[in-house]
Amino acid sequence: MSDIHNRIHAFVKLGDFIAQFANDEPQANEDIEGNSIFFDGFKHQLKLAEEHNSWFIKDNIQFAIKNWSDALTPSNLKKWLSLYLIEDISPKKIAVIMAGNIPLVGFHDFLSVLITGHEVIVKQSSNDKQLLPYLAKYLEYVEPSFKGKINFTDDRITGFDGVIATGSDNTARYFEYYFGAKPNIIRKNRNSVAVLTGSETQDELEALGEDIFRYYGLGCRSVSKLFIPKGYDFDIFFKAIYSYGDIIHENKYANNYDYNKAVYLMSLFKILENGFLMLKKDQSYASPIATVFYEEYENIEDVKKRLDEDEEKIQCVVANGLMENEIEFGQTQHPKLWDYADGVDTVKFLLNIG
Repeated sequence: MSDIHNRIHAFVKLGDFIAQFANDEPQANEDIEGNSIFFDGFKHQLKLAEEHNSWFIKDNIQFAIKNWSDALTPSNLKKWLSLYLIEDISPKKIAVIMAGNIPLVGFHDFLSVLITGHEVIVKQSSNDKQLLPYLAKYLEYVEPSFKGKINFTDDRITGFDGVIATGSDNTARYFEYYFGAKPNIIRKNRNSVAVLTGSETQDELEALGEDIFRYYGLGCRSVSKLFIPKGYDFDIFFKAIYSYGDIIHENKYANNYDYNKAVYLMSLFKILENGFLMLKKDQSYASPIATVFYEEYENIEDVKKRLDEDEEKIQCVVANGLMENEIEFGQTQHPKLWDYADGVDTVKFLLNIG
């Protein structure tokens, strides 16, 4: 087998391995390579991840694990990589600086670096440090050629040839200062929006609830803003998302809800709310936890123009038959391997590093 086929095969094995942990109770499959060594250990790491970061509830970790196990199949990996000519390249050291807002949020960058034949130096967020190093050990076990090519560090990164860094608008300035002289992808804040017409079905709006509440709205693919026609009936929306109401019983979310509600009321802002979600009229895209901003429109063309102008602030647009590259209701948190963050082709970048 060629090197690229070995690397693909290793990630397929990783997908099979983590698939055992995608349900409420991990189900060991005796056919999975390395299970006797790694199964119990990863079960423990999942528990540690949940204990370390109270936003990483079991359901959200399982959701992330399932998404990755579904993505790492032979057909998905081959479809993704068929877009490129991946030959033997001169391996470079690529620094990957990860955010920690949702579980395994930097995995796509990690995968992209290794699958193209480079070495990776990973600097993780303190919020999400339990899972990836363990999965890296599994990869090294099933594909020994990865040994020495995966490094994790808490120190200042040195000796790298390129960098992929994800953070906020503030950290992006820091990244550009330190890493600007090297080939780089530097990602800033992005948010996702939904464009409604008032003709959505209850099923579509219920599915939109998944786009809003999954990961508590902490992901860049989480819908934080609605564009609605003037005179929109929010009762229909609130009725459709009623099934997500149990989220208010989770302490961190409830605390944010209470705090933000108090701030809005003291500031005399007009809000709509249903006991677990607040809607606030606001031109911004990035809404606080437990809040979704909205803006009214009279002409859908005005919304399209606005989103085109703000393209660099937008990750996903949820709509039905209105927008180019729109995403179906309920699907923002199910990106494919070829759905690149910020629309920047990571693999192309990695293959062109001189």
